[in-house]
Amino acid sequence: MSTIASSVAGLTTAPTATDREKLSAVAKQFEALFMRQMLSAARKSDFGGDKLFSSQALDTFNQMQDEHFADVTAQTGMLGFATIIEAQMARFLPTESSETAATGQADAKPTAGGV
Repeated sequence: MSTIASSVAGLTTAPTATDREKLSAVAKQFEALFMRQMLSAARKSDFGGDKLFSSQALDTFNQMQDEHFADVTAQTGMLGFATIIEAQMARFLPTESSETAATGQADAKPTAGGV
């Protein structure tokens, strides 16, 4: 299985994205990775059939097909893992008001009479 990062829209974020947007993208990436692992394990199962049409090219095609399916599944949220992960991890994010307050304090300049 390859470790190539997904470039599907919605699974990547802009450099100026908020923490919540980054969390959402990472949760979707995790769901895609999880789906890839499940599909890879399912492909390894052997039902005792002949490998008449088996080849390296077919294996590569199946891998690419599984990766695309995993990306589409994560993008659309069909399984819902990303939503659950995002909801659980969002508890650890600072609230929007505290983010703006922190940046506002960092940008504030001391007054002439202040220390």
